[in-house]
Order: sequence, then structure tokens, then C-alpha cells
Amino acid sequence: MNERETLKINGKGHLELGGADCVELAEKFGTPLYLFDEAYIRKMMRVYRDTLEKQYGGNGLVLYASKAFSCKAIYRIADEENIGVDVVSGGELYTALQAGFPAEKIYMHGNNKLDYEIGEALDAGIGCIVADAYSEIDKIDAESAKRGICQKILLRINPGVEAHTHAFVQTATTDSKFGFSVADGTAEAVTAYAMKKNNVRLEGYHCHIGSQIFEKESFVIAVEKCMDFAADMREKLGFELKTLNLGGGYGVWYTDEDRKIPAEGYAEYIEALLEKVKEKAKEKEMRLPYLLIEPGRSIVGEAGVTLYTVGRIKDIPGVKKYVAIDGGMFDNPRYALYESKYTPVLANRAAEEPTEIVTIAGKCCESGDIIAANVALPKAETGDILAVLSTGAYNYSMAMNYNRNMIPPCVLVSQGQAEYIVLPQSYADLTRNDVIPARLKKKTK
Repeated sequence: MNERETLKINGKGHLELGGADCVELAEKFGTPLYLFDEAYIRKMMRVYRDTLEKQYGGNGLVLYASKAFSCKAIYRIADEENIGVDVVSGGELYTALQAGFPAEKIYMHGNNKLDYEIGEALDAGIGCIVADAYSEIDKIDAESAKRGICQKILLRINPGVEAHTHAFVQTATTDSKFGFSVADGTAEAVTAYAMKKNNVRLEGYHCHIGSQIFEKESFVIAVEKCMDFAADMREKLGFELKTLNLGGGYGVWYTDEDRKIPAEGYAEYIEALLEKVKEKAKEKEMRLPYLLIEPGRSIVGEAGVTLYTVGRIKDIPGVKKYVAIDGGMFDNPRYALYESKYTPVLANRAAEEPTEIVTIAGKCCESGDIIAANVALPKAETGDILAVLSTGAYNYSMAMNYNRNMIPPCVLVSQGQAEYIVLPQSYADLTRNDVIPARLKKKTK
């Protein structure tokens, strides 16, 4: 386990997060339970914000990629830390607005924004929409005309950079549902198309090469390709780049197979991008663009810990030992999706050395309902509290009610204080929207 100031083993041998004993949190709030370390979230937001401020003169904005974890509290924290957010649905937009987040610092993404979502974004007066299709540009233009406004847009482009990551989370290759390819000329064609519209104002380009990327070189190459393309569009079309959004995708620690980057270490990624932007701008005699970056996973990923209670234990001699928990793929589907790896710890016996290899199984009626396969633990017993580390990103946001299981609540922890930021679901919540047609209703005698 990688310890830090706010994640450590306390004097009782228990896992501690944000100054609170995880065993005591499990007793107070129940399990399964998502925990979020507020201090770590704020620290990561500040690392990105301060680096952009110091190394680029503040000519840009950090956007928290809220698809990683969206709730009202996270938007309040982002606002307090003076950063922006990006949203990818009407639901995320609504949540941010309900939290009082300033609309002008909201950017909207998505390869298939629905018509009503575009309308909601325009009505809210959000800062910018990242366009991903010709028909979407048409729709934004038409709806903006109805409202008597001119909406700022970016075009999502694919520079053709293949980052070393899982194929499911690569997004900047030519064969992608996202964006317009630079290599085949479609990015140039759509630039010319957008420039002709009356009620959209093309500000620049957006590029996101993928997720869970550790090597800086992929990001730097993407910057180089985007700046070269922008310079080419200036020569061919007379388009002057004003804004460049370089996306996110910075890797985080899940297991010891991953490189552990201290919070401050992420500044090096941004510094490398900034240096390349400055270098290319000077080389191409371009003005420095307003720069956007979109960290999500790296802000909340390692801030999250999920707590479970150990239930049945099944030891199949010579085959495998299963340790079942009271959660599963309904609160973390990432193993089922692409066999994502995690580090589990017995929170009530965190100081003990591992003695066996086990597989953590969920309670859903699916053979693939696994949280972690072939991991080292002390000999687990029914009633132990199991903590799975680095679950802050894409766990709650992907959670579901499969098998009519309830999505766990979320608790924010800071300096020993723990408070709900998402309340627990109830059985009533599960059936709230169910309707029985009159012809199916139970007949009374």
C-alpha cells in the first residue's frame, strides 16, 4: 500500500483516511461505502491550477473532468478552488448548475449530444461546447440563432497519437467515435465548415488522446501535432487559433504495477505540455493560445476508497479461494468491463502481512462479478472490513442497480470529519419509478 499523509495505517492497525478510522466509518455509515479524501482532491486541483498560473501566466483554465465523479459537492469544491469543469451530459450540467457552479466556466463534451442537451447548455449560457459532428454544428448554430446568441465552440480533432493504454480508452486515433481526423483531411474540412456559420464562433481545437497514460511523450507529441495543424489552418483557411484544449488522461496508481506519482509530480506533465506549446508557437510565429486541460481521474481517483464487509468465503482446494463481499460490479463494474486491477486491504487489520492469494468476488449473480483477482491478503474472516484503494474515479459514476442492489452512498472525509455527499439509497428508491398498468393490478375479491 502506498501511504501518504491522509491515507495511512493508524496506531490501532486500522486503515485511516483523512484523519478518520475506516473501521469506525464502516460502523457508522455501513457498507458498501464510497469514501472521498477532500484534502487530496483539493491538493490535486491546486497542483494543476498553480502550475498553469506560474508556468503559463494564467492564460488558461483547469477543467475538472466531472465524468470521473459527479455530485453537487465536487462542483462546490471545484468552484472554491477556482477551476472550471467539463460535463458530458445534461445530467452532469444540471448537477453543476444546481450546485451553483458558474455557467461560464462549464465546457460541454460528447460525441452525440442530444438536441435537448444542446438547448439546455445554450439556455444556461455555458462557456463553450466541444463539437463532434457536422450535424451538431448545424444544431448549435440553429439553436443559437433562435436565441439571438453566438456560441463559442471548439472542434474535437484526432491527431493520430496512439497512447500506451487499454484499447477501450484510446480516443485520438483515426478509428474513433470521437472527433475529426487530422490525417485524412476531415479536421480541415470541418474547420472550413464551422467558420462559415453565423451563430457559432470557432475558438480552436480540443484533443484528448486517452486515459490512464503515464508517459509524458504521448502528450507532448499530441501538442506538437495540434499546433502544427493549427498553423496549417492559418495558412490554408486564415483561421487563427485562440483556444487549445489538451484534454486529460494522466495515469494514477491502482496497484504496484503502476508508477506512483506524488501529487506534485503531475506538475511535470503540465510543464512539459506548456513548454511544447511555447516552443511551437514561437516556431510557427503564432500567439500563445488560451490553454485548457481536463484532469479527472488524477484528481479524484486516488482520493477514493471503497469499504466492504467480508461475507462468505469459499476455498476450492488446488483451484482458488474466493472472498465474497457485500458489494460487487454494481458499485464497481470496471473489472467486468476491462479487468481493471485494484489493491485491496483489510481495513481492520491493515498492518498485517499478506499470507494468501485470493479473488474478491461480488454478490451479483454473474460469474464475472469480480472486484480483484489473485490478490494478496492476510487470511480474511467473515466480518472483516475490506478496503479497495483508488476507487474515486469511474466507480460511483458507473454504478448501477443491477440485481436491484442499492448504489452505495458517498462520504467526504476531511480532518477526521465525515459527512454524506450522496445519501444512501433505499428499497423505496429502487421502486420509485415502477408503474403497474391497471390491467396487471392485483384483483381484490
